[in-house]
Amino acid sequence: MKEPTSTPISSQERIEMRKIIAFIAMTFGMFMAILDIQIVSSSLAEIQAGLSASPDEISWIQTSYLIAEVIMLPLSGFLGRLLSTRILFSLSTVGFTISSILCATATSIEQMIFYRVLQGFIGGVSFPVFLLLLIQSFLPLNFQLFRLLWD
Repeated sequence: MKEPTSTPISSQERIEMRKIIAFIAMTFGMFMAILDIQIVSSSLAEIQAGLSASPDEISWIQTSYLIAEVIMLPLSGFLGRLLSTRILFSLSTVGFTISSILCATATSIEQMIFYRVLQGFIGGVSFPVFLLLLIQSFLPLNFQLFRLLWD
């Protein structure tokens, strides 16, 4: 009878703790960006009442964000090469937080739409850069595991 042998994990297959912490931080950042979209969608009636906006005006809060986000998606690769993906993700996280605070301080529909456009431009960078950092940070074997966890 043959005893099962266990093979030690090679140093290339080991996942460094700092990469796990970075993965958790990036996932939390992406969760906050997705949560923001859901919160605004479910709060449009309250936002409309608070800003005294018409139904046509209030629809621009979501539309402006989505248009800005779609514009930034293809530009994120260029910006990632220009600034580096880690710097770009850090800047987009800080910028998204600041633009969220600005949205909370908006006193008119025009301000809110402007801040949502700003938020969309910044948020449009986050998702593709997150995936690129995920691919760059983990070996192919570990990438499949983290992709499974993230999905």
